[in-house]
Amino acid sequence: MTPPDIAHERKSYERGELDEDAAANEPLAQFRQWLDEAFAAKVPEPTAMTLATVGADGRPSTRIVLAKGIDERGIVWYTNYESRKGTELATHPFAALQFHWVEQERVVRIEGGVAKTSGEESDAYYASRPLDSRLGAWASPQSRVIASRALLVAEAAKAAARHGFSPPRPSHWGGYRLAPERWEFWQGRKSRLHDRLVYRRHEGHWLRERLAP
Repeated sequence: MTPPDIAHERKSYERGELDEDAAANEPLAQFRQWLDEAFAAKVPEPTAMTLATVGADGRPSTRIVLAKGIDERGIVWYTNYESRKGTELATHPFAALQFHWVEQERVVRIEGGVAKTSGEESDAYYASRPLDSRLGAWASPQSRVIASRALLVAEAAKAAARHGFSPPRPSHWGGYRLAPERWEFWQGRKSRLHDRLVYRRHEGHWLRERLAP
């Protein structure tokens, strides 16, 4: 099979616009509007976001995680603290997030400092998860090399035998919250003249500016 000629792939972005007069004064309000519209449009996985971190060697890495909390304090996700992203955040507690709603030709980028959520918050979310997911948090040594999938399944079975229907939250598992310092909203436009509005902290307030595409 002949591989596609990706150098000549083209798409014209014409689904929307992002004008300063219509955009919210606060980035969280703008984000909530776009997120609501993504849900209304039945966009697949609207809470999926790319999380970028930096390791001790200065090299970046990315992965997809799901946002599980969004409010004035920041954006929350949950994971294994001993995973690659966990160890990188322990070294460099800053990260970048990116939501990409392809069907709406929209991207939101968020940057800021990261801290663990409280134990109470992590406990509450962990308890809300399906049982298999709670047991999986015990079974998986996330990001580490394992011999086989059979070993992973066996560890899940051991966790089920040990904890039954009420496994407690593992100490190595919990939430992170990114406190936004910068937001960027990107709306695809025709002729690659995309709309980009950035919000950044300035003297205790959010300053909104347009960026060239």
